[in-house]
Amino acid sequence: MKKIFYIFIFTVLFVSGGLAQNKIVAGASDPAVKYMRFYPNPAVSVINFEFQKGYDKFFSFQVFNFIGKKVLDLKSVTPKINIPLTDFYRGVYIYQLRDRSGRIVDSGKFQVVK
Repeated sequence: MKKIFYIFIFTVLFVSGGLAQNKIVAGASDPAVKYMRFYPNPAVSVINFEFQKGYDKFFSFQVFNFIGKKVLDLKSVTPKINIPLTDFYRGVYIYQLRDRSGRIVDSGKFQVVK
């Protein structure tokens, strides 16, 4: 039970930005810029990521599992990323889109259900 509590706290802090870097903000009153959209969520066999704006082939894309282990690392991205989920277990995953300098420009979470 104690382990589940720590995993829950880690996830809440990570997703809310307590442990992760903040997203780029366009202005003081503007909401955070969302570069990507993804579907379906929850996903069963495949998940698709598409750029909404600001595509740069030098972006990198990472996916982390619920406990923070990197399960996917793409050094350069295309306008549409199709990820088969055959090697993914059921659970919540965090994605991060990083710019050339390694700064997180977009992040979010998705769920895999099998």
